Amino acid sequence: MTDRDALHQAVSRGWREMGTLLVHLARDLPPDARGTLVNQPPTRGSTVLFPTVADMNRNGTRRYDHELIYGAMGTPIQHELEAAIAAIEGARHTQIVSSGLAACTTPLLAFLGRDGHCLIPDSVYGPTRRFANTVLRRFGVETTYYPPLTDAEGLRAMMRPNTQVVVAESPGSHTFEVQDIRMIADVAHEHGARLMLDNTWGVGIFRPFDHGVDIAVQALTKYPAGHSDSIIGAVSVADEQDWHVLRDTCIQLGQVAGPDDCWLTLRGLRTMGARLERQSRSAIDVALWLADRPEVARVLHPALPSCPGHEIWQRDFSGASALFGVVFRPDYSQEAMVAMIDSLTLFGIGASWGGYESLVLPTTGGVVRTCTPDAPDAPDCGPAFRLHIGLENPEDLIADLSAGLDVLTGAAS
Repeated sequence: MTDRDALHQAVSRGWREMGTLLVHLARDLPPDARGTLVNQPPTRGSTVLFPTVADMNRNGTRRYDHELIYGAMGTPIQHELEAAIAAIEGARHTQIVSSGLAACTTPLLAFLGRDGHCLIPDSVYGPTRRFANTVLRRFGVETTYYPPLTDAEGLRAMMRPNTQVVVAESPGSHTFEVQDIRMIADVAHEHGARLMLDNTWGVGIFRPFDHGVDIAVQALTKYPAGHSDSIIGAVSVADEQDWHVLRDTCIQLGQVAGPDDCWLTLRGLRTMGARLERQSRSAIDVALWLADRPEVARVLHPALPSCPGHEIWQRDFSGASALFGVVFRPDYSQEAMVAMIDSLTLFGIGASWGGYESLVLPTTGGVVRTCTPDAPDAPDCGPAFRLHIGLENPEDLIADLSAGLDVLTGAAS
């Protein structure tokens, strides 16, 4: 077996193993005399009618049971999606929310209180940082940013008596550091804090609750929906009391997702394993090709030793996604990289990721750091960009990138 074959197996094993689960989960509707549709239709509605006042009152007390009460508290198709995500994450309960950002912010509102303290990795998703620095600050919550690859001693030194939540994002969505989630969970629990993990990159290939996570969040917009046509998120928990706190907060905030987005996401889940088995292998092919290019200083793919925390990925993940970063040598300018990106024909230029199509996004200049001077995109490195590899032929993508690198070197000369 070649090294490339071994990497193909390493990044796609978890997706292959999930295939049967993804096809059959959350399909428990009993057939009627006329048969059963393969896909449950979307259920649209606001008002729910009950035969009696007693029935309405009885259902009104069951807000923790994924029951139909009122449209803004969830519909049957949302409840099916919640059951599916809970099964994938290994959670007891999942709450579907309106977006991936809502999945990040809602549990912070649920589990942080005034005069509380939150620890967030310096590699965190930019909008989560913005929320902490604005809304949480207005609410009297202080945030400290910690180096994503800090050890237990370093993390303990940053914990405070009022630290209520520790956030992790592994790997970081721009710089791809893979965090030691079990260690972070242990330190957080020693100090009475909860660990919240943004598991969007690791959906299906990292089981958060097996590693001590208390709250796992997902931008379902990405791989579960899979077609770049839905905005939707999920928050999952394993503890029943945490579920009550989360569910009450979502009801109080009016957090809900539309039935069509839920339906599209549930449909996308059925093919996620097949899509990602293919996309993860293609991403490795592209990453290995880029790693051999003289223009490239570093490829930030968790399956490669050049990525910070690679050993943790090997230990904890059953596969990889198709999102990774690339850092050029310092003798290439930002302007030359932009010229290269603009020349690409098969990579769309845009934010988000997780669909069937390939994307490119410059990351230099868009990553905020406050405590990690040696980040992969630090000033002593060249400009950096992020690739999402879709379902195109990887040889075609490599040819497109090869032509783009010719533009890069021409712009630099």
